[in-house]
Amino acid sequence: MRFSMPVRLAAAILAVLIAPSGMAAPGGAIVGFRVQNLGAQQSGVPFTFGQVFAPGDVGRKAALAARRDDGELLPLQVDVKATHADGSVRHAILSGVLPRLEARANAAFDLVKADGPAAPPAAEPTLARLLAKGLDAGVEITLDGVTYRAVLKDAMAGAGNPWLDGAIAKEWRGAAPFRTSAGARHPLLDARFAVRWYPGLEKQARIEVVVENTRTFQPGARNLHYDVEVKVAGRTVYTKKDLRHYHHARWRQLAWWDEQRAPSLHLRPDSAYLIATRAVPNYDQGIKPSERSLAFLAKTLPDEKTGPMKIGAVNPHMPATGGRNDIGPLPGWAVQYLLSTDMRARNTMIAAAEGSGSWSIHLRDERTGYPLRTDTPANRRVSTHMNLANRGPLPVPRCAGKGLCDTPYNHDTAHQPSLAYLPYLLTGDYYYLEELQFWAAANPLETDPANSGEGQGLVRWQQVRGQAWSLRTLGHAAYITPDAHPLKGYFGKQLDNNLAFYDAAYVKGNPNRLGVYDGSGANAFKVKASAPWQDDFLTWSFGHLAELGFERALPILRWKAKYVVGRMTAPGFCWIQASAYHLEFRPGPGKPLFGDLAAMYQFNFGGDNILNESRRLKHPQGLKYIDQPCASREQSDWLRAASKNHWAPGRMSGFADSPLGYPANMQPALAVAATSGIPHAQEAWERFEKRADKPDYTKMPGWAIIPRTASPER
Repeated sequence: MRFSMPVRLAAAILAVLIAPSGMAAPGGAIVGFRVQNLGAQQSGVPFTFGQVFAPGDVGRKAALAARRDDGELLPLQVDVKATHADGSVRHAILSGVLPRLEARANAAFDLVKADGPAAPPAAEPTLARLLAKGLDAGVEITLDGVTYRAVLKDAMAGAGNPWLDGAIAKEWRGAAPFRTSAGARHPLLDARFAVRWYPGLEKQARIEVVVENTRTFQPGARNLHYDVEVKVAGRTVYTKKDLRHYHHARWRQLAWWDEQRAPSLHLRPDSAYLIATRAVPNYDQGIKPSERSLAFLAKTLPDEKTGPMKIGAVNPHMPATGGRNDIGPLPGWAVQYLLSTDMRARNTMIAAAEGSGSWSIHLRDERTGYPLRTDTPANRRVSTHMNLANRGPLPVPRCAGKGLCDTPYNHDTAHQPSLAYLPYLLTGDYYYLEELQFWAAANPLETDPANSGEGQGLVRWQQVRGQAWSLRTLGHAAYITPDAHPLKGYFGKQLDNNLAFYDAAYVKGNPNRLGVYDGSGANAFKVKASAPWQDDFLTWSFGHLAELGFERALPILRWKAKYVVGRMTAPGFCWIQASAYHLEFRPGPGKPLFGDLAAMYQFNFGGDNILNESRRLKHPQGLKYIDQPCASREQSDWLRAASKNHWAPGRMSGFADSPLGYPANMQPALAVAATSGIPHAQEAWERFEKRADKPDYTKMPGWAIIPRTASPER
């Protein structure tokens, strides 16, 4: 039977998924935030941060101010970056200046709508004036015995529209080549500079220096070894001998013009509001990360894991199997930060975001200056697969020789963390935005171009879990890329191309009654059976995209979620095995999929032995597993006797008490299903909540997503 849904019902469900927060704080506040002084007393303290708003909360031209507890208003500059479909602000970068902040103090503010202009007028600053007053920065690199330099002045000569543009803060960005003293340009290296200037404060400017080895069409790609020194205002802010810079990777260094007055702040967000905007999943805010888990984050982030060409706490070999804190809808440390706003979690999150530039996935189109897009005739057959690197005339990045592109960081989509999305939401740093865009743009490319739709960006060819994480990253890029950015429409179209594929292959094609991914559709990843946990990742991804407002994801979610909901509620399928590691979904090769979950359960669990947690189990007395009542003492006795391990009645398969186990992996899919109102989804969630041996999410809360309600509370 072809699945269908009335238009009114679809609209009602979508309204629940993406409804405005409706949770204004007392006194007309929109959202709160806190400023924590990390050092000694400071005065004239500039700050800038990113803020997501729920639909309808802030108009496109609204002025905002920060109100302290005593009622004093602090003017703010609002740089609107992305808007919702109704024209209200989705994401903005807010800047202000604190007159004074006592040592180690915390200042609480509410964002409120202000009358009149958002900030007082100030003298119009120009780059020429700043440079004339002594602002300078440069990078010197000595490579193969030749010295190259890139300087701020050259980059600012070609600066485009300011990233921040107001009376409180301005930020200019530009690129500069590396040249010898004779003017010869290095064929692979480029520098990018940014100046964030607070014109009301003397010499208060943040300088950003980015060194890139990211050219896409330049032949001779390779790793580079060089000595480097970065200087700002005449002082050395970074130096290193024999830095190994990997191909198609980049790094950055930040410094302040006046080092003595560099602000030392922690801008702590209102996580409850952020979660309610639906920009991030609905993590269980009743969970408080344990002190032990936060201390462990600090312990596992030594200095040698941070800095240029370092990746923080991310696993350097992404394809490594097993549960990890970096894998999930968001990395575990990012969730720990959302639920605690603890600086140790933030440091881990930021180190991973900075380190995301170290992976060899960065393809910058030299002709446009932006991450590579493949929807043009010239680029539609771009591939980064090693087997296609020498098949001309494709414009792929080719390594200069064997061993010259080796890197200790192995990426893949099947285990890919979300490294830069939340950091960009919270900081508004363009570097993190580009990191998100680089990863989203590169994910479809490591295959034959036909598999990715020759420029359509399809991820259908990846492992099921790879499809889930690639769709998440692409959705984030489409959702948060600024409206005026040249790649905004590109990522939106790439996402729509993918959703059109799944809609045709599953919703309209309706290839099976189970709601399970079965490899349907041309050039799709083929599967012989179901890995339910991977399937659940994909279900969550469609639910998350629907929450972000991508309407085309909703019917796919409703079709797809039948599988996760059915495993918890369908007659004849015992929910204890809903989180199984592996399930056969057809009785034999080439045969049709089972018509219902009861038949599927009988086939998988009706024999003399069963597959449970990757082990074949057989009862020592020959009792059959399927004869034991579901979730009963008899069933748990059977599992305990067969596995020789603890097994309480109501304990689910798949390492139930682990925060990285298969029931934990299943939780986000059940949560988005229950949020969307899918038949029996609420029943499935309630049964899941009553299971035995739940994980302690205070250790690792990365999977602790719960259903939303129609009217979220602050």
